[in-house]
Parts: sequence; structure tokens; C-alpha cells
Amino acid sequence: MFSTEEFGQRLRIARKACGEKQEDLGSFLGVGKSQVSELERGSASTTLEKLSLICQRYHISADYLLGLTDEPKPYKRKKN
Repeated sequence: MFSTEEFGQRLRIARKACGEKQEDLGSFLGVGKSQVSELERGSASTTLEKLSLICQRYHISADYLLGLTDEPKPYKRKKN
């Protein structure tokens, strides 16, 4: 089941692993530091577009951020 708190915790871990500050992520997403802080505390949610940008920036899967898997790496697509 989705938990905004778990999403926020995993987002914070990914951001810090890349050595970024909340301001850096906020600037990338076009939001303020306070909005990133709210995401990380689990008191706010985000759009699908911003979720996609976060996943691309930190090379993690949306399933991981959403708590559907504990594997942070994105799945590789099979070539046809």
C-alpha cells in the first residue's frame, strides 16, 4: 500500500546519495525548497510528471519510490 511517508523517506535517501540539497531538487522540478521538504516529510504529494523527472534524475524506479518494490534500480526494457 502506498505511503507518503515511505515515498518521502526514499526520496530523501536518493537525493542525499547524489549529494544534492533540497534547493537543488526544487530548482530542477520548478518548485521551492519548502515543497521538497513537504514531499520528504510525507505531508504532500507530487504529479506524475514530477515523479518521472525524479526517477530519471536519480536513476530509480517509480515502483521503488511508491513502495511497490524494495529494488531501487529501474527495470531494463527488453529489446524486440
